[in-house]
Amino acid sequence: MKWTDTLDIAIELAEAHPEIDPRTIRFTDLHRWVMELPDFDDDPNHSGEKILEAIQMAWIDEVS
Repeated sequence: MKWTDTLDIAIELAEAHPEIDPRTIRFTDLHRWVMELPDFDDDPNHSGEKILEAIQMAWIDEVS
């Protein structure tokens, strides 16, 4: 997965962290958790606030 695979990332995050409310997550934690996903393979520096926000929104949609 790459940073642009926001829906796939959100699905994996929802499965990996079911106890987390994605509306309350800090972007520093979100970035770290994405980097820790086993299928994730992208440059850590290619993320930014817009990408992290898109992942967060997809995660919120996934658990709603």
